[in-house]
Amino acid sequence: MSDALPACPECHESYTYEQGALLMCPMCGHEWSAAVEETGTDAPSSIRDSVGNVLADGDTVTVVKDLKVKGAGGGVVKVGTKVRGIRLISDGVGDHDIDATVPGFGRMQLKSSVVKKSV
Repeated sequence: MSDALPACPECHESYTYEQGALLMCPMCGHEWSAAVEETGTDAPSSIRDSVGNVLADGDTVTVVKDLKVKGAGGGVVKVGTKVRGIRLISDGVGDHDIDATVPGFGRMQLKSSVVKKSV
C-alpha cells in the first residue's frame, strides 16, 4: 500500500493530511473519512454478524440468543427466530445497527452481535 494520501475529492489538491480518522484538505477545508476513500462508499458495508459474516441490506438473519423486549408489550424474542429483509443503519440507538421487522413483535432495532446470517 502506498503511503501517499489521496488528493482532495472537492478541489483535487494534493495537500491532504490526516487528523485522527479523517482526511483534511487545507486548501478548501473539506473533511472526509479515510474508510470512505478506501471503499468508495459511505454505506455501512462492514457490519458483521456474531460469527463474522458480512451483512447486507435485504439479508435474512437468525437470532442466536434470547432477547428481552423492553416497552409496552414486553416479551422475549426466542433463539432461532428468523428475521427477513433486514436494513443496515448507522444511526441506531446505542450500538444497534440493524432495523428489521421481527415476527410477532413488529419493527425494532437489533445488534449485529446477536444475529447470524441465514442461508
